[in-house]
Amino acid sequence: MLFYTVMKPLVQVALRVFFRRMEVRHRERLNLPGPLLFAANHPNTLMDPLLTAIHTRQPVAFLAKSTFFKNPISRAIMESGNSIPIYRRQDAESGAAPATPEQLAAQNEASFGRCYDYLDKGGTIMIFPEGTSITERRLRPLKTGAARIALGAEARHGFQLGLMVIPIANNYFDPARFRSDVLLNVAPPIIVADYAAAYAQDPEAAADQLTDAIREALEKRLVITRDAAEDEFVQQVERTFGDHLNPDDNPDTLYDNFQLSQTLLQALAWFEQHAPTRLVSMRIQFQTYLSELQRHGLTDEAVEGQSRGTVAGLLNLVLGAPVWLYGLINNYLPYILPSMVAKRATDDISFVAPIMLVVGMFTFPLAYALQAAAVQHWLTHDWRLTALYVLSLPLTGFYALSYWNKLAPRLERLRALRLFRSMPAVGQDLLNRRADLLRQLEEARAEYLARRVEA
Repeated sequence: MLFYTVMKPLVQVALRVFFRRMEVRHRERLNLPGPLLFAANHPNTLMDPLLTAIHTRQPVAFLAKSTFFKNPISRAIMESGNSIPIYRRQDAESGAAPATPEQLAAQNEASFGRCYDYLDKGGTIMIFPEGTSITERRLRPLKTGAARIALGAEARHGFQLGLMVIPIANNYFDPARFRSDVLLNVAPPIIVADYAAAYAQDPEAAADQLTDAIREALEKRLVITRDAAEDEFVQQVERTFGDHLNPDDNPDTLYDNFQLSQTLLQALAWFEQHAPTRLVSMRIQFQTYLSELQRHGLTDEAVEGQSRGTVAGLLNLVLGAPVWLYGLINNYLPYILPSMVAKRATDDISFVAPIMLVVGMFTFPLAYALQAAAVQHWLTHDWRLTALYVLSLPLTGFYALSYWNKLAPRLERLRALRLFRSMPAVGQDLLNRRADLLRQLEEARAEYLARRVEA
């Protein structure tokens, strides 16, 4: 239980720093009285259980693949985090799981027994039914392990235990990037006792039915694309014209962005079936527009806002430059080291964010402590001034990051302004292409929404 007594507060702070926004829809469902079994999709390895853990009052036991328990150090960390190993056939090749099917089944029965004991006491367990973690906006086929644990726990008590399964949909908006957004979309509880009759007739069929219910709950609350090409196209549309397609976007919630992604994917499927030629034409025009922007080193935002707020924006950049430089100098090393370590440590994008988070939890406190000691010893000789210096480090660090994020689009607007003045015909052509695309998108949006209402 070391995680919950020592590490949980530190992880809460680290995650609130790592993510720009963390939103939990229906948070109260995570804190229902137990026993509970959380069943979640698994796009971002260790980030997924951590995000759930910091939003629950009760301790959560996690089912994790046995490979995490192979190394003595990682095993100690996993066990301190209240984790239970689950043994998969593919883990046998690495020596993390038994080689024979009989031994594998015996080990998993022992793990299931630990789950039953935990649930018997009203505890909460989290499992990822996909069985593996891959960073993609898709839901892979669910294994029946979660359903079998839930039904087995209830069967031991004559289906009077009161166990509920809570599906949790993890939606990351840019999973490997620092200061990105994440939405946890929590489904209503599934009452396991409702499957008592089905279990009495055929336990395997009951497990399949419960697994289907979990899958359906997750599918409704996830952005799911069919392949990488579709995902890339939809994200390009969102990044380029998202503000125009979602004019009523509420800046205080991520749910509007989630709904936009779902609607775009549904509309794409509808037009592929009902107006494929029109869709192909629009995609070609959109890709041509993006290629023209790229050729001139511009973005759509720069083209739209090339004549807006240039003087004021430059003034803000000039006045803010000293604070940006101070924040950059004092925070660059602990900021850049986590990403450097992650790039060297793995090629798997699903592990990048967890590695950055863990390394950052060491680099920032260590760097700040060393800087404070140096300032105290060589400059201030006064703990009050040193304390003010330490307080300035995270504040100016966040400012430097915000300044940098604003610098690029402002420079792009200047580049667009220069293009429009030196090559007005090219600039006007970009504006015409953009206006035509927006008109077609708005017409397609209105047509799709109207047909959906009719259906």
